[in-house]
Amino acid sequence: MYRHLPNHQSTTSTATTSYYYFNIYNKILDSVSIHCIRTYSETTMPISIPFAIRATKSAAAFSSSRSRLHTYNLTTMAQSSPPPAAAAVTVTDTPVKTLQVANRLEKFKTTIFTQMSMLAIKHGAINLGQGFPNFDGPEFVKEAAIQAIRDGKNQYARGYGVPDLNSAIAARFKKDSGLVVDPEKEVTVTSGCTEAIAASVLGLINPGDEVILFAPFYDSYEATLSMAGAKVKGITLRPPDFDLPIAELKAAISKNTRAILLNTPHNPTGKMFTREELNEIASLCVENDVLVFSDEVYDKLSFEMDHISIASLPGMYERTVTLNSLGKTFSLTGWKIGWAIAPPHLTWGVRQAHSYLTFATSTPMQSAAAAALRAPDSYYEELRRDYRAKKDILVRGLNAVGFNVYPSSGTYFVVVDHTPFGKADDTTFCEYLIKEVGVVAIPTSVFYLNPEEGKNLVRFTFCKDEDTLRSAIERMKAKLHRK
Repeated sequence: MYRHLPNHQSTTSTATTSYYYFNIYNKILDSVSIHCIRTYSETTMPISIPFAIRATKSAAAFSSSRSRLHTYNLTTMAQSSPPPAAAAVTVTDTPVKTLQVANRLEKFKTTIFTQMSMLAIKHGAINLGQGFPNFDGPEFVKEAAIQAIRDGKNQYARGYGVPDLNSAIAARFKKDSGLVVDPEKEVTVTSGCTEAIAASVLGLINPGDEVILFAPFYDSYEATLSMAGAKVKGITLRPPDFDLPIAELKAAISKNTRAILLNTPHNPTGKMFTREELNEIASLCVENDVLVFSDEVYDKLSFEMDHISIASLPGMYERTVTLNSLGKTFSLTGWKIGWAIAPPHLTWGVRQAHSYLTFATSTPMQSAAAAALRAPDSYYEELRRDYRAKKDILVRGLNAVGFNVYPSSGTYFVVVDHTPFGKADDTTFCEYLIKEVGVVAIPTSVFYLNPEEGKNLVRFTFCKDEDTLRSAIERMKAKLHRK
């Protein structure tokens, strides 16, 4: 497939045209998108241009293939269409160079969510893997976005958020945590919570600083910390209850520990940190002058207990960056509206990084987000009620299929032990589940510093309509059998 860029608006009658294409062996790559780009120059010198390729296999597989890069140089009219087949062509056979990535990101592959979702499409599987709803967000929020667009709110927003959204975030945080924050000095709007995490880490962590994670963890945490040059330490939460091993946490904290990255309710396990556990963490942070980055995107999806923001505990607001977003609560994950709440001395670093990451976030969507956060309490009550019903369908079904299902107090995820079905590890099981059963789950080993710790566990999500959940369960009942 060839895609030609618009012609250069030059009055020069001749130009050098370069065509790049790849001959990729299908046995090496499942799917490849080729972009053949035509460029023009006012000289007759050959042009060196970048080429783009998207492939589903690894860089190693790609570089080991017999692909070749061919360059065609010919003189044509600047406004002409692609050259006729009879045009004179000079062909140079050049081996393709190895795909390049900085050392700090070399260990990280294509995200597991992308891999599993692509397999789901290929095999027509029901996707209970990636955590995005298959239903839409509330009408009143979407209408607010449409109205904002019609009202002309379409240019760059103020870097740290439109005032109305900052105020709505501060008001919501006060209602939820009891803390009063200054929307102008302590709230920063970001492009999703993932960017809020990145801005917090890049703005407040120096190379060599130690940061503690609770494994299993959302995969962007480790990658972001690697970009910051941090030294990552892991504390493993173990089934069945994924309780905090406080003795291990105490032993892990050193004079070089700069921060703890906390997620509650916890992805992927569904664990909610108890008040007692949060008090233990807070005590260690105050004693050792450690920061906390607290990812609370699932705070409204709490089923067994009330969510507690660690920033609300004594001595913690001054050392905590609270991170949240709109997407999970309002089923609008594609809008990518997030925020960070922190005292001014920490907000400074967050905003510095944010300014050079995205600078600003979608203006009309921010206006709509402000309307969403002013939703009445009845909205959140109905949200929890609906998700509790979905959770019950999935948990009952997984138990009936034969999984060992672990308790989930929050989020829209459930972790299970897949070993009753006789597969060697989580990745092997998930590939079998997709290809032979037609259902997607996520292998959890990618969420650990030591993948062996997660090889027996897989994660399912219940942020799908009830018919989809029931269909997935029926497929598993029909085709999965305990060994």
